[in-house]
Amino acid sequence: MRKTRRILGVAAVATALAVVGSTGCITKKVFRKNVEETNTRIQGVESGVEENERRIGDLGKETDQKIASVRQTAEKAVEVGNSALQKAQTAEKLARGKMLWEVTLSDDRVRFSFGQAEVPPEAAAALDDLSNKVRAYDKAVYVEIEGHTDNIGSEEYNLQLGQERAEAVRSYLASKGIPLHAMEVISYGETKPVTENSTPAGRSQNRRVVVRVLE
Repeated sequence: MRKTRRILGVAAVATALAVVGSTGCITKKVFRKNVEETNTRIQGVESGVEENERRIGDLGKETDQKIASVRQTAEKAVEVGNSALQKAQTAEKLARGKMLWEVTLSDDRVRFSFGQAEVPPEAAAALDDLSNKVRAYDKAVYVEIEGHTDNIGSEEYNLQLGQERAEAVRSYLASKGIPLHAMEVISYGETKPVTENSTPAGRSQNRRVVVRVLE
């Protein structure tokens, strides 16, 4: 901006001198008028330059915001894609494997309370029996542990809660001697209810963990 002003100032003087050169003489009044007119034009140019600089700055901010929005959308798409891939891989394993046992921790004795991720004490007997069967089986097995919730709360919260419930069951089974590498957890959150979520009884049934053992 300063450089521009210097250049324009020189131009003003040059214009005035040009007038002197062409006429041979000039009054102070005419000279002053020419300088003032030139200064007015310079101020107009400076205002235009400042306005362009402001527009460039606004455009840069808008571009940065759009880039951030696109990046956020892309990251969300990757997250959703990874989740879908995980579910597809699990479904593929289920399709290949032979079901040996299945335990659902959701009945009146072992259901998960609202917001609870820990394994209910009432579930210990069912999980102990399952772990005994797995350890006694003479072939390699694959254990799938699904976490499910009711529809209270956001989808993100319920996905996380379902994951925590499934991992709590995996930790318990690992403490009973089932290798961690033989178990996989997956959360479906609120997306696969077994009954309506419109009643407390229905929601309590949907708060569950399903354990499947496949050969």
